[in-house]
Amino acid sequence: MYRIEEEKDKEKYILLIPAMLDAHFPLLKYAFYSRKYRPVIMEETEGITGLGLKYAHNDLCYPGILIVGQILKTLQSGKYDVNRTVILEPQAGDACRGSNYIPMIRKALDDAGFEMVPVISLNVTGLERKHSLPITQDLLLRSVAAAYYGDLLMILSNQVEPYEKNEGDTKKLSDKWIRILSEELKEGKQLSAGKIRNHFDEIVRDFKQVPRTDKAILKIGVVGELYIKYCHLGNWNLERYLKEQNCEYYINGITWYALYYMDTHLLSEGGEPKKGAMVEVYKKLFQHFLNLQRDMVNALQKQGFYCMDAYDVFKERAAGYVTYQCSIGDGWLIGAEFANHALNGYNRIICGQPFGCLPSHVCGRGLYPAIRRKLPDTQYISVDYDSSGTDTLVKSRIRMLLSF
Repeated sequence: MYRIEEEKDKEKYILLIPAMLDAHFPLLKYAFYSRKYRPVIMEETEGITGLGLKYAHNDLCYPGILIVGQILKTLQSGKYDVNRTVILEPQAGDACRGSNYIPMIRKALDDAGFEMVPVISLNVTGLERKHSLPITQDLLLRSVAAAYYGDLLMILSNQVEPYEKNEGDTKKLSDKWIRILSEELKEGKQLSAGKIRNHFDEIVRDFKQVPRTDKAILKIGVVGELYIKYCHLGNWNLERYLKEQNCEYYINGITWYALYYMDTHLLSEGGEPKKGAMVEVYKKLFQHFLNLQRDMVNALQKQGFYCMDAYDVFKERAAGYVTYQCSIGDGWLIGAEFANHALNGYNRIICGQPFGCLPSHVCGRGLYPAIRRKLPDTQYISVDYDSSGTDTLVKSRIRMLLSF
């Protein structure tokens, strides 16, 4: 496996990646290193909404506006040689607007004078065949390990930090494990399923030792579209706000989305099983990923931490609350997370959706009232994030849920 040596990578092409997965990118970025590219997760935030609106249609979904704005702001910063810089954009490959981001990004780059900067796609459905990042064995092995570790550290931190006796203990422990796991990812070592499972137990035991107070605080579940759930830009620093309000909150992991995507996009279509040589490969990968997720969930639950069930049980428990035919974008996963939160006792739920995201509104917001009628003890608030909204309005809606 290719060994990453960051100090020797300065001559490579810069692979700029828009911010999206706050808890995962500190580790997941190592999946995108190669002999050609050095990945950089964009950090620019100031003025990106206005810049995105200037170079993208204002009817574009809100995450798209932020992504366009952040890309242009980063290129305008002068930090990178634009002749040796490439933009990487993930694509789902379905009717979600995100599958059309790349043409819009290219148009924005041309209009802003950055036509020399290529845009390449990360997808597994054959989009942009001539301009896509190859899915290599190194990329796959590193991304799988990083995704599960990212989920585990996020779930643990969100349940330990609100109760810690000594402020900062949780952050120090999380940083420690990120350093350890980063070295393993860079060296391409300890990435077997057995080694990953061992780390699950080690990490959970470590977090179990953090001194905590026994205080009663509100438990909040968070559901919604991917960018809104996982990125502070999309949810306007929701995580920080809930910490300030003395809440414990649960955001489900990205590996549930990965398994949902394989289940609905690669293994079936419209509810019917797909056929072909690659389907057998995807079936084996799906089972491998599911087994790893089961081990992660077991490691958490046997130490008394809360975690949603592994994907197969999670999906089964959502039966009767969602329709599995709704699989565009995040699709039925949004409603399924809502239902599982409520069934597991997280009966105050923040539902975030971006402006212009039809799957979020139809498969998520359209189902919440129906699910609540079946689970009447559940309270939820629906929060819309868009370029014309205000922080005051969003926080006032969240306060309604916290105060109920």
